[in-house]
Amino acid sequence: MADMTDTTSPATQPSLYIPHGGGPCFFMPDPTGMWRQMEAYLQSIAGSLPERPRAILLVSAHWETEGFAFTGGTAPGLIYDYYGFPPHTYELTYPAPGAPWLADAAAALLNAAGLPARVDADHGFDHGMFVPLKVAFPDADIPVVEMSLDASLDPALHLAAGRALAPLRDQGVLVIGSGMSFHNMAVMRNPSLAAYSVDFDHWLGDAAQAPAGDRAALLTQWEGAPNARHSHPREEHLLPLMVAAGASAAAGTVDYNESMMGSAISAYRFN
Repeated sequence: MADMTDTTSPATQPSLYIPHGGGPCFFMPDPTGMWRQMEAYLQSIAGSLPERPRAILLVSAHWETEGFAFTGGTAPGLIYDYYGFPPHTYELTYPAPGAPWLADAAAALLNAAGLPARVDADHGFDHGMFVPLKVAFPDADIPVVEMSLDASLDPALHLAAGRALAPLRDQGVLVIGSGMSFHNMAVMRNPSLAAYSVDFDHWLGDAAQAPAGDRAALLTQWEGAPNARHSHPREEHLLPLMVAAGASAAAGTVDYNESMMGSAISAYRFN
């Protein structure tokens, strides 16, 4: 499953669930430092890994398909799928190479597990991919494959997809779920509602740090968590966590946590 041009034995990579911010937030003036702590976390990722990844498989909250899909192009273009931002943010570049070998391997693993998956050679990289990776891996020299969410938004299905993809980590592939642990833009910046996000964040942290079997059961039933639908009116930004969590049998750890715009935001690591 590894790139056959590299014959050395790679280190096993973790799987991560990371926040990707709001639109192109890290590439605009930030006079109040709203995004500084999140940016610092993203910048710390490369140095926290056991070695440079051979490739990155990133699950984006901003791509939904019938069945799972993987970008299969050798040089995917960027999709500027955000609106109302300054003109220069539509000129951002991130020329990371694609990895058709990884797309094929990932789709094959899902198909072998009985999960629908295909390779899309024409789809580009959306901002759920290029915005955080431009901060975390600014040289854009690590091959990347983006993975979609299944349009069913079924948490058990996404946990199963993560389990099927777990062998890629032993091939030096860094698995990243890119979303936001709290994603209710209508209530952010409202201090009177901050406690709601804290309650959900505490539950989510406990779930992420539970043993794999308990974690899967908890995450499958995430709608029963305190203030779950307050935190995620629609769950597309939470589901990348399911893939990242499913890709590891180890208990997770909290990689980052802060109160941002009055809401609790976290990232998780699964070794």
